[in-house]
Amino acid sequence: MTYVVTENCIRCKYMDCVEVCPVDCFYAGENFLVISPDECIDCGVCEPECPAEAIFPDSDERSGPWMETNAKFAKVWPNLSQKGTAPADAEEWNGKSDKAQYLSEAPHQD
Repeated sequence: MTYVVTENCIRCKYMDCVEVCPVDCFYAGENFLVISPDECIDCGVCEPECPAEAIFPDSDERSGPWMETNAKFAKVWPNLSQKGTAPADAEEWNGKSDKAQYLSEAPHQD
């Protein structure tokens, strides 16, 4: 089992989850985070830390198609081991529906 970052992270990207991950299994895109299913140790410490409530175990139906998205981008985006700054408009995007259309495939830039 692994944890999965889902749609509500898009354009929120708070990164509180990154700070608590003991194995640094988060990877960062321009406006979204993913968890590497190959590296996640299923400890679950990231789930309660997500202000956007966008992280679920892969056994949760809300993970749905996001498992594939996490696996795909964890292979090409840079690893993120430290919390960065959330986007200035993160609060405006938190909880909005149909955010998948805004997912950028570009990697995170420092």
